[in-house]
Amino acid sequence: MNGDSSQLNSQELARYSRQILLDEIGANGQERLKSAKVLVVGAGGLGSPAAMYLAAAGVGQLGIADFDKVELHNLQRQLLHGTADVDTPKTLSAEKRLQAINPYVSIVLHENGVQADNAVELFKAYDIIVDGTDNFPTRYLNNDASFFARKPLVYGSIFKFEGQVSLFNASYEAPCYRCLFPEPPPPGSVPNCGEAGVLGALCGIIGSMQALEAIKVITGAGESLAASLLIIDTLSMHTRKLRIRKDPQCPLCSPHASISSIQADRCRNQCETNTIETMPSTYPIEVDIQEAKNLLDNQNAILIDVREILELGICQIENSKNIPMNKIPQRLEELPKEGPLLIQCHHGGRSLQVVHYLRQNGFENAINMGGGIEAWALNHDSSMQRY
Repeated sequence: MNGDSSQLNSQELARYSRQILLDEIGANGQERLKSAKVLVVGAGGLGSPAAMYLAAAGVGQLGIADFDKVELHNLQRQLLHGTADVDTPKTLSAEKRLQAINPYVSIVLHENGVQADNAVELFKAYDIIVDGTDNFPTRYLNNDASFFARKPLVYGSIFKFEGQVSLFNASYEAPCYRCLFPEPPPPGSVPNCGEAGVLGALCGIIGSMQALEAIKVITGAGESLAASLLIIDTLSMHTRKLRIRKDPQCPLCSPHASISSIQADRCRNQCETNTIETMPSTYPIEVDIQEAKNLLDNQNAILIDVREILELGICQIENSKNIPMNKIPQRLEELPKEGPLLIQCHHGGRSLQVVHYLRQNGFENAINMGGGIEAWALNHDSSMQRY
């Protein structure tokens, strides 16, 4: 981290004594924490526990970037804020709570959040970035900015009862978020927490893991999640740790990179629908799992899996062909225009967007497999690994 070492006073030694007792932390590690500058982007479900535990651990300077105000529905999971803080800027509410947790921490507020025109310079002022955001444009912006600023990025995300944590841009050799997901999904293809729901306790788990990962990076304790993606399913309490390799064709961090700067419109999607009307079709736009199986068994339907390559390693339907969603526009010639063309993803959202795109481009035979491979596992193949 930065080279300045700050000595601990007697009050700080007493406050942090339990973690100083850990061999992997010790007094030296605690001084590194005191010297560190950490930026938490987003003071919401993930940013709340991350910021609270980083403050409690004694990080010397804690930046909070968020442009939003506290709303009543935030309080179920965003524990930086209380009932009296509704309609208050989240940065102000966060500052009050964090100072109450630890008055020795310097809190720096960025009330306008992270924007394309300030992200790189803002990130350069910190040692490590914690991404507590919940939308794809900001997630890609944070990744790209941390890459250009040469700062490690602690990533966290949640969906229903599942959470993910990783460390990106940890070094020149380490992968970035785009190595895992090169382009964002189309708008509306992945439901946000307001549509899919979110459990506050899961936010606490993942946000705490992000804080722990940042502490490990600062102190040098243990093995980081660089080049790994930790996945936890809290309904079963199963965890998996997947290896992530640096993508030699990554649009951001590879020698063949096409992204050379931050752009406000960078997070667009190639499969975004346009104004061309969908052509009439004798095929339904969506079928359920039983109907999909009938098409595969009796009508020689072609099944296209539009998930990312990493997802295929978890589970895949036999005889399906993988064309990741963001590659569909470049690989239309591989798709037949005769006979049923089934499109499948994880839950059915991405695939539905692809079906609309294909129909707009002359594929009247494109059909969405409703519920995706998750519904296939639940209704047809109970032995299939779910995620």
